[in-house]
Amino acid sequence: RWGSRPTLFWKRHNTGLFRTKNPATRISLTSWFHLSLDALWVLNGIIFYVLIFATGQWVRIVPTSWDVFPNALSAALQYASLDWPVANGWVNYNALQLLAYFTTVFVAAPLAIATGIRMSPAWSVRLRRVTPLFPLPLAKNLHVATMIYFLAFIVVHVTLVLATGARRNLNHMYAGRDDESWLGFAIFSASIVVMIVAWVLAKPRILAAIAALGGTVSQRG
Repeated sequence: RWGSRPTLFWKRHNTGLFRTKNPATRISLTSWFHLSLDALWVLNGIIFYVLIFATGQWVRIVPTSWDVFPNALSAALQYASLDWPVANGWVNYNALQLLAYFTTVFVAAPLAIATGIRMSPAWSVRLRRVTPLFPLPLAKNLHVATMIYFLAFIVVHVTLVLATGARRNLNHMYAGRDDESWLGFAIFSASIVVMIVAWVLAKPRILAAIAALGGTVSQRG
């Protein structure tokens, strides 16, 4: 997206469990990296869905009354005035959190997956009859809009987590406990370090070596 043309490409091995009638499509190494992270994200989402429905926790992020909208507006005004809502997230979320989490889990995430699949080259080969019902330009616009939503959600969410009682909130999220110990903060900090190190190491040479385990890496030409 920064204007440089890709120089490394990847093509999967069309053998074994991954063998298909259609020839494998060559994609850029950048696209391979993007799709690999997507696969991990989807796997994480599947585990999340299984856990929230198996434990009944899904009821905490699904609105059950139209009152959630005026209550969410009230909570938004409280946040804007820096007079934080008094709801205890360990017990239940306030209306604005409820709407944000519901939208993220049950609207934005599935939409990101659906539009991402639509932009795959394999779609035009295998699902030609459905193409008129889901035009590619629409999928691209929705995919970008979803990305912007996720970015906005992350910025606001992380800011409020840190501003409204960081240690207790991080313990809720990372340690599964309702106290103000430093355990959640320690796990959170370690996860940030891991992500930074992984991003620094995500160089073309290393990515090419990993990609070669499941396909053929080649240069432009």
